[in-house]
Amino acid sequence: MSIGRKLRSNMAFNIIGGIVLVITLFAFVVGAIGFVSFTNSFKKEYSTTTYHMADTATSLVNGDHLFDYLTGLEMEEYQRTKRYLENYCKRMAVSIVYVIMVEQNGFDYFFSIFNCVNNEVDNTSYVPWELGHRRQTTNEDYRQEYIKLYNKQAPYGTIYRINTKDGNNWHITTLVPIMDSNDDVAGLLCIQRPINEIYKARIPYLITIVISTIVLVFLASAFAVFFMKKQLIGPIRKVSFEATRFAQENKKGEELGDISSFEELANLAKSIDTMETDMENYMENLTVITAEKERIGTELALASDIQTGSIPNTFPAFPDRTDFDIFASMDPAKEVGGDFYNFFLVDNDHLAMVIGDVSGKGVPAALFMMVSNILTSVRTQTGGNPAQILEFVNDKICESNKLDMFVTIWLGILELSTGKLIASNAGHEYPAVMHAGGNFELFKDKHGIVVGGMDGVRYTDYEIQLSPGDKIFVYTDGVPEATDGDNNMFGVDRMLSALNLELDAGPEKVLGNVRSAVDAFVKDAQQFDDLTMLCMQYKG
Repeated sequence: MSIGRKLRSNMAFNIIGGIVLVITLFAFVVGAIGFVSFTNSFKKEYSTTTYHMADTATSLVNGDHLFDYLTGLEMEEYQRTKRYLENYCKRMAVSIVYVIMVEQNGFDYFFSIFNCVNNEVDNTSYVPWELGHRRQTTNEDYRQEYIKLYNKQAPYGTIYRINTKDGNNWHITTLVPIMDSNDDVAGLLCIQRPINEIYKARIPYLITIVISTIVLVFLASAFAVFFMKKQLIGPIRKVSFEATRFAQENKKGEELGDISSFEELANLAKSIDTMETDMENYMENLTVITAEKERIGTELALASDIQTGSIPNTFPAFPDRTDFDIFASMDPAKEVGGDFYNFFLVDNDHLAMVIGDVSGKGVPAALFMMVSNILTSVRTQTGGNPAQILEFVNDKICESNKLDMFVTIWLGILELSTGKLIASNAGHEYPAVMHAGGNFELFKDKHGIVVGGMDGVRYTDYEIQLSPGDKIFVYTDGVPEATDGDNNMFGVDRMLSALNLELDAGPEKVLGNVRSAVDAFVKDAQQFDDLTMLCMQYKG
């Protein structure tokens, strides 16, 4: 068979080739239209929303006192306003919020009044200007905006910086006048906002492309079916009918054989015939024991994946942080267990740590563990102290706790700038604390009722003040209750001895020492319970 004839008999070449050609042409047209629409929509959206941000921020600044700030007056009010603007800069997720007074004899220079920088928003390296810093107007675009705003020719000004030459990322700057009590322009409040959210704003563009593509595929498919009905539809119906019949009857039928001149359909028909033969043999040889083992294996694999995926297990967890170090491990007694741990930054200054132990084992415990972990983590992110968070989690679990399961939880939130740790304990083991220069000792905190035991429970917070070099170690009962071949327990005393084996060790080494001590104690005895540990060292 010649190459040309073989291509003409190839279904993929005849159908897909035509569809791809039409889609390519159509996608090019739609893409051009969508790009223009997206660009205009994006600029309009950012200009409007950034203006509202800047206009709102002007209410925080007293226009009558801008000159006083430059001369050193009203400094208490100045510091208060500066804090407001810094908080506003962070909450609005913008790069810079700044207030300036422009020299109106030429508008070539301006004085910095407030300058609040949030480099974390766009990975920038801006350095805040000091109060009174005199700077030349950046370029003619800014100068023209200054003139319009001071002459009240526009309510606000907007400048886009796409092709930057200073190495900074793309951004938009919106300028809004600050009025004094005489309704004169006293200064300008400016907000610089990164436009890296451009990808999120592409939704209208993507929707346009998807809808257009779907319509095009439909039309192209209809065209293909119309012209290839006799060569394609008939054989496909035979294959479909045979596949449906076999799925319903589970019995081998008459072989399809060579039903089409198209290579793909001919191979498909042969595959159907082969599949029926193989499936018939498989069902005859399949036993109840094999099916049950497969079900159990699938269930345990699912539970293990759920458990592994619900906790952080990449270390170092925060490679860019030097004010603390943290490490954790979880070793279930069987394929799945009921222990869990978690840690995450609530914000840049607060580290949350949680460890829990669910009653029961197996898939139900793994699922209950995941629900408890998610509820605790999500609620912690919204703010509040540990006691309030545990009360919320307890009430939510009690609402639908049909299996009467429960979980012990220890939750602590560390303020990294001060070392103040606020924690609450819902029936969990005592934490062990080591202050710099000392040994690990149990901190016998007040226990609350386990989470899921009863609704309406109130929990109590307590405080531990950490200094640089201090460590805290939390664990589940699988550590002290690890049992050797003679049913002797590892115990708290052996655990503390292992913790104090190397007082200068980091969290990972601390956990390694405890695990080594447990393994040496239990030897070949089977692990009775899940063994989960977490250690954090505060560095300040």
